[in-house]
Amino acid sequence: MTASITAPDDDRPPAARFAFDRHTWKEIAHLLANLPAALIGFVYVAVMISTGAGLSVTVIGLPLLALGLAGARLLGRSERGRARALLGVRIDEPSPLHGPHRRDGLFPWLWASLKDPVAWRSVLYSFIRLPWGVLTFTVTLVSLFVLWPVLPFIARGLTNADRAMVRGLLAPSDELERRIAELESDRGVVVDTAAADLRRIERDLHDGAQARLVALAMGLGLAKEKLLEDPDTAAAMVDEAHGEVKLALQELRDLARGIHPAVLTDRGLDAALSSVASRCTAPVKVTVDLTERPAAAIEGIAYFTVSELLQNVSKHAQAKSVAVDVWRANDRLLIQVTDDGRGGARLDGGTGMSGLAERLGAVDGLFVLDSPVGGPTVVTAELPWRRRAEG
Repeated sequence: MTASITAPDDDRPPAARFAFDRHTWKEIAHLLANLPAALIGFVYVAVMISTGAGLSVTVIGLPLLALGLAGARLLGRSERGRARALLGVRIDEPSPLHGPHRRDGLFPWLWASLKDPVAWRSVLYSFIRLPWGVLTFTVTLVSLFVLWPVLPFIARGLTNADRAMVRGLLAPSDELERRIAELESDRGVVVDTAAADLRRIERDLHDGAQARLVALAMGLGLAKEKLLEDPDTAAAMVDEAHGEVKLALQELRDLARGIHPAVLTDRGLDAALSSVASRCTAPVKVTVDLTERPAAAIEGIAYFTVSELLQNVSKHAQAKSVAVDVWRANDRLLIQVTDDGRGGARLDGGTGMSGLAERLGAVDGLFVLDSPVGGPTVVTAELPWRRRAEG
């Protein structure tokens, strides 16, 4: 769920007037309802905290506290609904509790529930609302009979404080929700990319090696039938089948290289990038300055990023020289590919740059393209450095 938080200025009510319009009556209703709502919330969280904390030395204490925090989330939702309905506060619901669920086991779910920041902010909101609810109920009720000419202004001042409390304690955390939205978007990109790669592999196998092997089987079957009656023709057909086997093996090697090249697994980025650079139409200088190898997944993404960039150079850049530099800076793996071609590359230019940017973003990486018309083109990519698993 992508959460968005509307700026407070966008839901500001009209200026208070001496007349009792519908906005004023809604604000008065909200202030009068503060006391019963605050009593319910305060009693609930007080009982929940005291019971959960008191029984925490037993087996049921912490699970009760976790369930109580889940209930506090529901209290926060009801308060947000009341603020939306009566105060016109535009506020989104926080994301559901992220982390292990009960089906994953008791302790992972328990830990995720106990550290839920949304629930704890709802608890704090319910605690501080009791004295505020008593104050607003009393002032509003008295003003209805004694200060009713200026009650719209009093109600506006009190409800503005209510709006501030709702936004401050019950609104989603802007940074947290932004990060959650990014991670959910990245997860979708990873899934879509994996599905596209599987479809590509299936298509390549079906249209290439599989079709060639089917034809090979048919040819060998015909050669077997002619083996006794026409040995020369059968020999020619077997020789042709031998050539088909070589082509099928080459296609399978190319396909395997596209999935994960053996040289990358055996010898690392330096050798693998030198191999892919040898197939570029322009001379490529490869410099890899790494004292150790990163995690296999990061190494694979780095390899395919450079591979696709060099393919773009061969197809579009008309470059005379290319430089590929790979190095580590703190906890980041940096890649820079520079060519002296015609430039003008864009992320939306149909050269696969946008796909590369999405793939790097899916693993918390960065992709920066600088390609003025006339060149040179400099592509800088960053990936998180993760240590390679031993063994």
